[in-house]
Amino acid sequence: MSLWLVRAGKYGEDEAIALEKGLAIIGFKLVKDASKTKTRDEIIAALKEALPDAVDSRINNLAGQFYSFVHKIQINDLIVLPLKSKPQIAIGKVKSDYQYSTVNGEMRHTRNVEWIKTDILRTAIKQDLLYSLGAFMTICQIKRNNAEQRFAAILEGKVDPGYTVDDLSDTEEEIVSVTDVGQLAQDQIMNHLQSYFRGHDLERLVDAILQAEGFITDLVTPGPDGGVDIIAGKGEFGFGNPRICVQVKSSDNPVDVNVYRNLKGVLKNFGADYGILVSWGGFKSSVEKEARGDFFVIRLWDADDILDAIQKNYDKFPEELQKELPLKRMWVLVQGEDE
Repeated sequence: MSLWLVRAGKYGEDEAIALEKGLAIIGFKLVKDASKTKTRDEIIAALKEALPDAVDSRINNLAGQFYSFVHKIQINDLIVLPLKSKPQIAIGKVKSDYQYSTVNGEMRHTRNVEWIKTDILRTAIKQDLLYSLGAFMTICQIKRNNAEQRFAAILEGKVDPGYTVDDLSDTEEEIVSVTDVGQLAQDQIMNHLQSYFRGHDLERLVDAILQAEGFITDLVTPGPDGGVDIIAGKGEFGFGNPRICVQVKSSDNPVDVNVYRNLKGVLKNFGADYGILVSWGGFKSSVEKEARGDFFVIRLWDADDILDAIQKNYDKFPEELQKELPLKRMWVLVQGEDE
């Protein structure tokens, strides 16, 4: 059993359809049916025809990825899909050979996949494998540090066991691939937040974000909270609008719809206009579905939203909080993800 990274669009545009229809689906839209190709040279020829202006180095890079998707990935191999829409990873098992098939009225390059878990937190995976998942490639095999067995363990609900000295390894694909330094930095911050801001400390962090946004807040003390952890309002003394109730969950598990409905139900008790449900572990699909109908009443914040809010407001945080969460702004050259 091999382990493959297969993305679903540069911006995650194919993620929803991939998970919904049980597919691994890639770009390469200018290339037609590759089912009759047998060699890498035939793939190169197809790419040169589709991309006549591309330089040889780019053609060779794309050919290696496309050839892997068409010929090297085998039935029962594992597919890892890092989601761009949320800080989670989906893992599935390949169930078909390569297909050039119609997806929503468009011919696409696909594999059938049985998605086994679609909500694994990135923070559940140790940094060395996150480094591999940050490769700027659409398709590549991941062998680093006993990766196959470690992801198999994660699928069984176990903690990533990490690696020993005997497991240390790199593959050629991972060595030559450019890593998304921005994502690597995000993962490091996420791991720090998960380690040091749990329970009431995460509530305290969200409270600081709201204060930085100009709200007057009331943070409840640790203990039973009646479904609300933070009350916030604008204007003098916080008497103005909008008035917001916030519930914060620091568990790694996705929040269920009962927590959502509980927050919605207590808004009137506090005279609040809106609610924010913050969940480090994300949300079950039932919550996301119901929240779409309450778009103008309740917002959902997952770990990515927390991090975005931190980066936006960090300079306004109290000095003591900045010491607990030491961050430094830096500029890096953004590399493009190829196909």
